[in-house]
Order: sequence, then structure tokens, then C-alpha cells
Amino acid sequence: QAQLVESGGGSVQTGGSLRLSCVVSGRTASSYVMAWFRQATGNERREFVAGINWSRGTHYRDSVKGRFTISRDDTKNTVYLQMDNLKIEDTAVYYCATGRYWNTYDAADLYDYWGQGTQVTVNS
Repeated sequence: QAQLVESGGGSVQTGGSLRLSCVVSGRTASSYVMAWFRQATGNERREFVAGINWSRGTHYRDSVKGRFTISRDDTKNTVYLQMDNLKIEDTAVYYCATGRYWNTYDAADLYDYWGQGTQVTVNS
């Protein structure tokens, strides 16, 4: 059974940066799909933000392309989400997730394990 622990959230002004970390145990991150989702207050569903697969292929939602970067450190079994030029609409709880299917990378229901989430708040 895998466990995912996120950290790095916080409060930042528009245009600022944050780096989220997701430490993985019980599963080798480099052998699975790793992804970040987010859920804003009032939204019923978690939305896909970014994903990385075993060969370091990546996908991003359109609204974060050019601003967010997902990466993986195999020596630490850790996945990161570097978030630059943050906007108010990026405010949400960010979740790390791991799954097996790359062709459905944005389908939250198909991920096996989730972290507890970390709050990101962007202020004007």
C-alpha cells in the first residue's frame, strides 16, 4: 500500500512562486504515473493539473502550461510541482496521486492512492 505526503503549500501574492513536494512510500514513483490534482472551494470535482509518467513524459492542463512544471527525483522517490507566476484562480487544495494508466491521465477516479492535500492560496 502506497502513502503520499504533500508539503510546500502556503499563501503567496499573485505572480509569486511555490514548490510542492510529494514524498512517496510503498511504491516506486518512477514505475507509475504521478500526478497533481487540485480542488477549489465549492468545486465538487478535483481537476487535473499535471502528470508525469515512467519515461518522464508530461501533461499539463492548459491554464498552467508555461507556469507550472512537474518533475521527479528518483533518488528521493519524490515528485515536485514548481508553480510560478501564480494567479488567484490557482487557489485550491493540491493533491498528489499515483496510478497506472497514462492514456487516462486526467481521470481522477483511476488513480490508486492519494495524499492528504496541501492548501495553496494566492492573494492579490
